[in-house]
Amino acid sequence: MRAPATAFLIFIVALGSPPGAWAADSPAALYRQALAATCANCHGTNGQPIAQPAVPGLAGTPVNYFKEQMQAFKTGQRTATVMHQIAKGFSEAQIDELAAYFATLPR
Repeated sequence: MRAPATAFLIFIVALGSPPGAWAADSPAALYRQALAATCANCHGTNGQPIAQPAVPGLAGTPVNYFKEQMQAFKTGQRTATVMHQIAKGFSEAQIDELAAYFATLPR
């Protein structure tokens, strides 16, 4: 059941991309963008901060810091309103992908 959901997310991200980006983005890049899209409601599109100062933008976050914070949310070492629940939904591999993606984005 995961494969259809992942394929659907990649399809949705591809629809929102400019036509030239369709050929340029590899499946791995589209997968990262689809994962990152789940963060956009709170952390902003492409990791850019939104108006709420309590929720940081993720663009340019160092890989290790991102991974440490996600682990802290998953284990309950860092408390939050909803992030501790959201973090539990990501596998270690998905957290690695998100960390790598957000680290490449300009602040």
